[in-house]
Amino acid sequence: MFASKRVFFKMAGIAAALGMGAMVSASALAVDITGAGATFPYAVYTKWAEAYKAATGNQVNYQGIGSSGGIKQIKAKTVDFGGTDAPLKEAELDAAGLVQVPTVMGAATIVVNLPGIESGKLKLDGETTADIFRGAIKKWNDPAIAKLNPGVKLPDTAITVAHRSDGSGTTFVVSNYLAKQSMAFKRDVGAGTTVNWPANGVGGKGNPGVAANVQKIAGAIGYVDIADAMKNKMTFVALKNKAGNYIVPNQDAVADAAAGADFKVKGMAPDLLDQGHKNAWPIVSATFVLAYEKGADATKQKGVVDFITWSLNNGQKMAEDLGFVPLPKNVVKMVEAEMKNIK
Repeated sequence: MFASKRVFFKMAGIAAALGMGAMVSASALAVDITGAGATFPYAVYTKWAEAYKAATGNQVNYQGIGSSGGIKQIKAKTVDFGGTDAPLKEAELDAAGLVQVPTVMGAATIVVNLPGIESGKLKLDGETTADIFRGAIKKWNDPAIAKLNPGVKLPDTAITVAHRSDGSGTTFVVSNYLAKQSMAFKRDVGAGTTVNWPANGVGGKGNPGVAANVQKIAGAIGYVDIADAMKNKMTFVALKNKAGNYIVPNQDAVADAAAGADFKVKGMAPDLLDQGHKNAWPIVSATFVLAYEKGADATKQKGVVDFITWSLNNGQKMAEDLGFVPLPKNVVKMVEAEMKNIK
């Protein structure tokens, strides 16, 4: 935003005319920018955009189309910024002339539809979760699950794996975590924004699509971001972390996973999966904005920088209310320094 000077004239007519001119100038300075990509941060980006417009008059339109779509559109120069949970590597950023910065941190949660079992009461470890998601474990009363849950009455219900049907950063995060837990998962399913889910799976578009499938299919298991899981009051799995503790996803567990992470790497994308803190949730990721290092429209470029800067400094409480975890203050300063490369 630009500072305005008030000049008072004795002649009311001149004052009125200049007042109208100032209104026109302010309107002309309003900038509309567009973004598209990851559905994981959709709730927080739209909340930020709403508050940013109220504060500045500038419009930000963000569409949740999945991380793959966001990367594709920013490379095609059809949006002003892209959103992705699957960070690009240094070579890809350089080749596309892009700057990548984190915005918030969050958790991908494992959720189930098992009537009679309360949230957090079902325990799974990484290897068993990987076997479920690769289709090797097909019933909820399988001995491998029962061994982890003594005293829990597990139903003889078929397991349906609810997964993303679109290219997804959430899939990237979850599949990379599961591939770390199981070589068989890495071999059979893979790790990336799209993977080879088993035949007992059902696809849904975006995190909301996966959440909807879990909620309507008895015996379903799926993965969604913590904001969608909280909003839909879904049943969380307690997941065994690297320290050997069973953790239910929450904001403190996300923050503990990110403690000490080195964001100074190129692209500002440290690995936050399966960290060793005793209270860390195992499936944690930052989500990222991609912008042009050198854009054709200087006004739009400035608009992207202003929106991200404003949001990081004014939108932290909004992010927390939606289940996300704000970036540490020192990382916010690093993001602001990195955005100086956006010209």
